[in-house]
Amino acid sequence: MPVRIRLARFGTKNRPHYRLHVCDSRAPRDGKHLEIVGHYDPIAQKDGHKHVGLRIDRIKYWLSCGAQPSETVARLLGQAGILPALPRRGGGKATAERGFAASGT
Repeated sequence: MPVRIRLARFGTKNRPHYRLHVCDSRAPRDGKHLEIVGHYDPIAQKDGHKHVGLRIDRIKYWLSCGAQPSETVARLLGQAGILPALPRRGGGKATAERGFAASGT
C-alpha cells in the first residue's frame, strides 16, 4: 500500500482550507485517510501571512515509514525545514514566448 502525504480541500467556495492527510495513494482526495498531520490556509490573513500548522513529529514518523509527500506538501515541508527545499520551477507561457523554452535544435 503506497502511502502519500497530501492535501485534502475543505472550506467553502472561494475560501479554501486544506488539511494534510496521510492516506493510501489510491484513496480519493477527500476520502478515507490514516491520519491528519496538519493544516494549511492559503489565503493571507490580515497580518499578511498564510497560516500553516504541522505536527512535525508525526510527519517525520510517516516519512521514516516511507510515505511520499505530494509536490505541494513537499514545498510546504521544505519551507518548514523538515525536507530540503525544492528548487523553484521556472518556465511558463512568458518564458516560452521569449525563446527560452527547450527546443530540439
